[in-house]
Amino acid sequence: MLGGMGEMRGREVELDATNIAHGGVSVARLDGRVVFVSDAIPGERVLARISDDDKKSFWRADTVRVLDASPHRREHPWPEAGPARDPERRAGGAEFGHIEPGHQRELKARVLAEALARFAGIERVTPVEALPGPADGTGWRTRVRLHVAEDGTVGPYAARSHTVVPVADLPLAVDELREIAPLAERFEPATGHVDLLAPSVGGARMIVGAQQRSVVRERVGEREFLVDDSGFWQVHRHAAGTLSDAVAVAVDAARFDPAAANLDLYGGVGLLAAALGDRFGALRITSVESDARATEHAATNLADWVGARAVTARVEHWVRGLADASRAERARLESATVVLDPPRAGAGRAVVDALAAVRPAQLVYVACDPVAFARDVGLLAAHGYRLEGLRAFDLFPMTHHVEAVGLLVRD
Repeated sequence: MLGGMGEMRGREVELDATNIAHGGVSVARLDGRVVFVSDAIPGERVLARISDDDKKSFWRADTVRVLDASPHRREHPWPEAGPARDPERRAGGAEFGHIEPGHQRELKARVLAEALARFAGIERVTPVEALPGPADGTGWRTRVRLHVAEDGTVGPYAARSHTVVPVADLPLAVDELREIAPLAERFEPATGHVDLLAPSVGGARMIVGAQQRSVVRERVGEREFLVDDSGFWQVHRHAAGTLSDAVAVAVDAARFDPAAANLDLYGGVGLLAAALGDRFGALRITSVESDARATEHAATNLADWVGARAVTARVEHWVRGLADASRAERARLESATVVLDPPRAGAGRAVVDALAAVRPAQLVYVACDPVAFARDVGLLAAHGYRLEGLRAFDLFPMTHHVEAVGLLVRD
C-alpha cells in the first residue's frame, strides 16, 4: 500500500518504464499511480528514487540503477550528466544522453505524434531529422551559460534545480567554447553567471556577469545577421540555416503573394522574414517582436527589401489591431503568408483567434514545444485550417526538445 503525500519521497522502488512523456521522462506505474521517471528508456526496468510525491495524479522519480537495460541504452558521453551520478548532482541539459541518438529521435517523433493525436485529433507520424554534426550528439552548442556557486565555482545547474554542478568538460558545446570555458576558475559569487558564445563570425567570447554586452554577426548561407550577444539566436550551429531552409520550402508558392500583408510574428532579428525574401525576391512583410533591440537589428537585417518593416510590440497585443484594418488592408491580409515562431508556450488562443479572423492564406508555424504546437494546430483547425505539411528537426541532441515546422492552409 502506498504511503500518503510526502511519505514516499526518498524511497527506492522498482519501476517498469512503458512509454515516453513530454518533458523527457518515461512513464511507469506504481500500484496504479503514474510515476514519471527520469533517465529511463521505455522497455526498461529500473530502480528509482521517488523525488516528488506531492501530486495526487502523479509522482516523479529518478533512476539510480538499471535492472533490465534497453538495447538502445549507451554510456552517456557526459559523465557528470549521466545516470551513474546521484540525481541531485547530475548536470542538467543532457537528459537523453544515455539513449542511442537514432532512438532519441524516434522517441521525440513519438511525443510529437501523441501530442497531435491528443490535442489536434491528427494521426500523423513525422520522422525527426538529424542536423549535421557529430553522430553521437556532441559538439553542437554555440551558447552556454555557466552559473556561479556560493564558493565561486562554476558549472551548469542540476536538472530541475538551482544547484551548481562543477564539471570537467562541456561535450555538448562546440570546440571553440570548450577551449575557453573557465571550468577550473573561481569567480565572485555576486557575478551570478558566465556566458560563453561562439558566433559564426568573429570567434568565441566569454561574458562575465553584467559585463557590457556587444553586437555579434551570425552568417546563414551568404547572408549576415546582426544580433546582440545576449539576444536570442538558435543554439545549434546548423539550426538557423536548417530552419531558414525549412520555412522557405514549406511556403506554398501557389498561395504566396509578395504584395500581400505578409507577417513574421515573434520575428526576432528577421531570420525567417529574410528566408522568405531570399526565396521570393521583392516582398511586403512586417516583422513583429517584443524585444526592442532585436527589432532594431531586424530593421537593418531586412534592409535589402523595401517592403519589409520591423515593429516593436508584443504579438498578442499587436494582432488585436488587425480587426481595425481597412477593407483594402483586410484583402491583403487575406492573401497573406504568416510565419509564426512563438516561445515555448506557443501562440495561444488570443493570437490564433485574431489571425484566423482575418483569414490569411497560409501559416508557417515554427514550434519548439510539441504540446503547445498541437494545441495551436487544434485551435486553427476549428477556424478551418488544416495541417498540410510537417517536418521535425533534432535541434537539441541529447535533450528531449524537438523543433517542428508545419504548414497550415485554409480549407
